[in-house]
Amino acid sequence: MRDEDNGANSEVRVESTFIEESAALSLPGIGEGEIIVIRSARRKRNISAYRQGGKIVVSIPARLSKYDERSVVPEMVAKIRAQEAARTFDESALSTRIDQLLSQYAPEIHERPTSVSWRTMHERWGSCTNVDGTIRISSRLQGRPAYVLDFVLFHEAIHLRFGDHGGEFTSTLARFPAQSRAQAYLDGYEAAEDALRPPKLS
Repeated sequence: MRDEDNGANSEVRVESTFIEESAALSLPGIGEGEIIVIRSARRKRNISAYRQGGKIVVSIPARLSKYDERSVVPEMVAKIRAQEAARTFDESALSTRIDQLLSQYAPEIHERPTSVSWRTMHERWGSCTNVDGTIRISSRLQGRPAYVLDFVLFHEAIHLRFGDHGGEFTSTLARFPAQSRAQAYLDGYEAAEDALRPPKLS
């Protein structure tokens, strides 16, 4: 499933925020480039953290001291990681879920994948090789809403029967009730990734 086949979090603003990546890089237990700390003059007390474009974004009040930042940010990052771990499907569960989705929305498709695995993919959300029945799902979908993962799983599972995106494929995919919502989420996620990606040097 190509990204262009057809949610960014609203807290990422271009307004008067200062993105302080240098501070994030020195925080203990956090790898380089893994998080972005946003200091916001509008934020008075509350602190939030969320996954955005493959990074963990932590939004803090602009007046928070460096000492407090070094304590609070790793704590927020740990919470995000814990939430994601709790929601991550193992690979056997992915195969089971595909079987459930096909049985519910496309019972005429009897083909089933020989394997379903998580893969690091930045240009695709998933892929299917119907010659050998293998399906690969982008690890970027770990921790995403269940309906989004279901949409990608259903999309790739249909390719076990239909190799292209022709009329039969399209009409079958349309049976997924949250298709428009899931596609909008994926499009928004991609837009956020593009916005956070460093500009290419000419």
